[in-house]
Amino acid sequence: MKTKNRIDTLFRNKQKNVLSIYFTAGYPKLEDTVPVMEAIEAGGADIIEVGMPFSDPVADGPTIQESNKIALDNGMSLKKLFAQLAEMRKTVSLPVILMGYLNPIIQFGVEKFCQKCQEVGVDGLILPDLPMQQFLDEFKEVFSRYGLRNTFLISPQTSDERIKAIDEHSDSFIYMVSSHSITGAKSGITQEQERYFERVGQLGIQNPRLIGFGISDHESFTKASKHAHGAIIGSAFIKVLNNASPESLNNDIGIFIKGIKNGEYDYTSKA
Repeated sequence: MKTKNRIDTLFRNKQKNVLSIYFTAGYPKLEDTVPVMEAIEAGGADIIEVGMPFSDPVADGPTIQESNKIALDNGMSLKKLFAQLAEMRKTVSLPVILMGYLNPIIQFGVEKFCQKCQEVGVDGLILPDLPMQQFLDEFKEVFSRYGLRNTFLISPQTSDERIKAIDEHSDSFIYMVSSHSITGAKSGITQEQERYFERVGQLGIQNPRLIGFGISDHESFTKASKHAHGAIIGSAFIKVLNNASPESLNNDIGIFIKGIKNGEYDYTSKA
């Protein structure tokens, strides 16, 4: 029996237009991690996805790759990240998900990593290079023991049979990759992508779905949300962090998120 956490509560209470914001820990400055999280919550997002910097982020495009490099150059590490997150639950109430790759977690120690996640209040994980079978064989029990939800990714190339298997073994939302490519803000959602969203929508999936990769503005967020519970924005938000001055960072984050949600201001024209 799974224990409830903030991800469960969110999707129980909100079925549409769920906005998850991704950024890289330690970017743009090493100590910006928690302040950026606080600004994301104040701006009105629903989930905070914190990237764990890695030297070879194979699923990510140039914008996120560059933020990973800068964060690592700044001195970010898993040890540093957990130290930064130690007090986050005093100011951050949203679900917090760590996104990254297996290698640093294995080097850190899987059980130690999960224990630290529980200690600081992390709700879930997104690990693109963790195959489902390996998760079931090696990770499911320890993730469950520490109350961590695991999110699997699907893409247009994922078969209906595999999508149903992923749904069966999921205890979080399903991350619908909008296209078979690396991350990065692209222009709009194509008809081919919409057909993929519709195909998945007809499979009777039990878990919530969020669409990611290429969601960058109010229009693409709204269109994605028609086919799923909401969407994930990463590269477009990283560009906001890159372009903002230290003095304007909080304000720019708020303007961007409000623009995504209600379309009042297109920050991407400034990014």
